[in-house]
Amino acid sequence: MPWELTADVEAFVATAGDFLRSRPVQHTVMLTLVGTLRRRGLHAYGPGDPVFGFWRPDQSVEAVLIQTPPYPMMFSAMPAAAVPEAVEAVADRPLTGVNMLADTVDEFVAGWHERTGATTTVKMRTRLYLLDTLPPPARQIGQSRVAAAADRDLLLRWHEAFYDEIGERSPGGIVDDRLGYGGVVLWEVDGVPVSVAEFSRVEAGMSRVQMVYTPKEFRGRGYAGGATTVATRAAIDQGAEAVVLNTDLANPTSNGLYQRLGYRPVEDRTVVEFW
Repeated sequence: MPWELTADVEAFVATAGDFLRSRPVQHTVMLTLVGTLRRRGLHAYGPGDPVFGFWRPDQSVEAVLIQTPPYPMMFSAMPAAAVPEAVEAVADRPLTGVNMLADTVDEFVAGWHERTGATTTVKMRTRLYLLDTLPPPARQIGQSRVAAAADRDLLLRWHEAFYDEIGERSPGGIVDDRLGYGGVVLWEVDGVPVSVAEFSRVEAGMSRVQMVYTPKEFRGRGYAGGATTVATRAAIDQGAEAVVLNTDLANPTSNGLYQRLGYRPVEDRTVVEFW
């Protein structure tokens, strides 16, 4: 069984780092996870111990996995032979779910059900977008600014509201981390914050726009588009050679917006819960 698991993030990076960096767009989330764990400690995402893995049938790594409990285990693209072996490799772990490419997930889920008897439910289908060409900013009401420490309480409330809406748990410490490198853009109208867009630290030349949120009372006025455009430019200004973002495929509004802003589809993923 060529899947190897480890709890040592440095050992994982030493073995699989080149593989992750070889496709930074597709591995955007994994690169961010690893960077955060190395910078903020292994429990940056929760009290559970993370696990890392790589599939190395010969000398080179061809697939990887990362789990930061309580979040689903995330897999990179995998050769066909790696899928059933992945089921066996992690069968003894208490998985809450998996995040996999759409063309791979069904085989893994079927194997997991057969191996463990777990019931499975599709929680979300997502699409990864890559910036192609960012159009000139549209004329609209309001202006942007980089969030500061004085905005922390507002951002904590908006994070809680955002993650409640999508049915997920907000990672601890993320607001303070992003404020620290200027990774939060607020859109304001008459001095009142009405929308926010954030972006990840640059890892392997790429950054990911995240947590685009507008309170319900301010939606439908283009504020999210303004915040996203500015956040994208800010990421580029911080050195990103590629900027990406993820969307929920069940939300046609956001998928349409990001394509109008110059983002193009790259790949689809499925998040499945086990219980």
